[in-house]
Amino acid sequence: GFSINLLTLFGLVLAIGIVCDDAIVVVENVERNIDEFGLSSKEATFRAMEEVTGPVIATTLVLIAVFVPVAFLSGTTGVLYRQFAITIAISVAISSFVALTLTPALAAILIKPSKGEPRGFFKWFNKFIDATTGLYAGGVSLTLKRKFIALALLGGMLFGTYTLFKVIPGSFVPAEDQGYVFAAVVLPDGASLDRSEALTQQVAEIFSEHPAVKDSSALAGYSLIDGQFKTNTGTVFIALKDFDERSDPELKVGALFEFVTPRLRKLQDGVAFPINPPSIPGLGTQGGFEFWLQNRGQGGATRLAEIAKEIIAKANERPELTRLNTTINAASRQLKTDVDRSKAETLGVSVPDVYAALQTLFGSLYVSQYNKYGRVWQVILQAEPEFREKPEDIQNIYVRQSAGKMVPLSSVVTTNYVTGPDLLPRFNGFMAAKITGDADTGYSSGQSIGVMEEVAGQVMPDGFTYAWSGQAYEEKKSSGSSAVIFVFALVMVFLILAAQYEQWSLPVAVITAVPFGIFGALVAVWMRGMENDVYFQIGLVTLIGLSAKNAILIVEFAELKYNEGLSPFDAALEAARLRLRPILMTSLSFILGAMPLVLATGAGAAARHSIGTGIIGGMIGATTLALFFVPLFYFMITSIKERVSKKKPDTSDKPSPVEPAADTSGEGA
Repeated sequence: GFSINLLTLFGLVLAIGIVCDDAIVVVENVERNIDEFGLSSKEATFRAMEEVTGPVIATTLVLIAVFVPVAFLSGTTGVLYRQFAITIAISVAISSFVALTLTPALAAILIKPSKGEPRGFFKWFNKFIDATTGLYAGGVSLTLKRKFIALALLGGMLFGTYTLFKVIPGSFVPAEDQGYVFAAVVLPDGASLDRSEALTQQVAEIFSEHPAVKDSSALAGYSLIDGQFKTNTGTVFIALKDFDERSDPELKVGALFEFVTPRLRKLQDGVAFPINPPSIPGLGTQGGFEFWLQNRGQGGATRLAEIAKEIIAKANERPELTRLNTTINAASRQLKTDVDRSKAETLGVSVPDVYAALQTLFGSLYVSQYNKYGRVWQVILQAEPEFREKPEDIQNIYVRQSAGKMVPLSSVVTTNYVTGPDLLPRFNGFMAAKITGDADTGYSSGQSIGVMEEVAGQVMPDGFTYAWSGQAYEEKKSSGSSAVIFVFALVMVFLILAAQYEQWSLPVAVITAVPFGIFGALVAVWMRGMENDVYFQIGLVTLIGLSAKNAILIVEFAELKYNEGLSPFDAALEAARLRLRPILMTSLSFILGAMPLVLATGAGAAARHSIGTGIIGGMIGATTLALFFVPLFYFMITSIKERVSKKKPDTSDKPSPVEPAADTSGEGA
């Protein structure tokens, strides 16, 4: 029941690179058996499928199992994970079925023994791969011999991974250039609508000076921040030019805000600041954060406004925050009307009639409706504007007493000017003030949230607390869910592999590839100056399956060679040598398939950059570093098993290996 949206398209783009992997493994193994053993196409296909059926099934189950915990995640984060995960899981399942059925049939028909040596580019490519394989085999052999040095390097990498998690700032979703922005305008209390309209139009003209702006619309009297209609506020809607016309970084939203912010600060009649819409529509009215200061004690609106202003003043001193603002105003000018109830009763005037007269003439009152021109029209009573402009106009209002005579309203009503809040919102049932803001350039939303909580803790007295709404609330809510998903995904992968191999030790060798993928992803994101957001975390979960996929190919073949009689050292070395080519082919196909995400432009580009950069960096780490350490861990685990069991596997009833044994000169080093 999903739609074609940003998340499902993410899954489809990544699936393009993933679905080819199983077919590449099958075809490459058929080609290898033909070249090395001189088998016919049919015989080579049968032999190849005996060797790779297990790894193909294992890798497919692992990729599907990674996303099983996602189905149980609730909230906005669950929606983001679920659509992406199900799209990939279904694609992988179908591709695995095709790789085990159609691909072998086509390989047996289409792949023929080569006649002579390849020429041109293919000859050079084969020589390059053979040389790379030789260097790689030498590197693996050296790693196996110097295992303690390798383990020390692994410890350094794990420490680096921990450090990068601390260094890279966190956020919920990256700020997006969506092709439009807003601007909020606030004037002093009592400002007329004409003044608000003039300033709002001036703000629109400031935005129009930038070449990225296509059009703007100024709306005076409406406050975007709190959704209220007030004469001293205004909102500007700015439409930007098409993304094709804004390929220059100077025409992006960030550059636009840097251009208009100093000009808006020079305004004399009021305050104006730019607002980026939320990256996910519906999560608040703006990008950045929505901080609610709640008064659960004494002091009323006046004390609430004082604390809100103290928090903003303190927060403005921090470099992580910008565009801080609040709409609460506890000192706006108000006209208070007092009804002398005793005098009203003496004159025979009903107090409800007094309030009804004030509401009807100075406010409005719905009294009836009628049908005309095929529509229903409402009848609303209200005095003409010229009769409700001044407090003295109350003297012109009369109300009927119980005896039927008309009594002037001024005889029972007195007025005086007081101060009070023009708007008093409540959040979770408590009197609250809304403070909006954003992270400054070079800082993440997670850092801005942490700074606001720190400042609030320093300023708030007893009886006050705070809460979050919009995008900041979702970020706080999802802060621990990704770690839980990651752990459960690892557990699912381990259990699937344990069932596949019918033992507990070999899955450990496969799981050891995951930290290298995570390290590569973190390095890539850190080098691009990006953040640890939800999309990056989705990529990390995906990397569990992708990293394990390469490791499975090595471990499966190493176990096969070990059962054929090779020592753990030789089995690990031979498996690494044999599986390098398909691993490089599958990894390169996936990396090239995901490259459009890294180079994306237009709406949603930041999200694509986040997930694409992390996954490609992780795959590079899993294809380079992990390929040296997975054979090492297989060698160590199998050697420990041999020492514990004190016996070698029985190979008397197994056919002799077709391939010659590898050099064992480095065994036991």
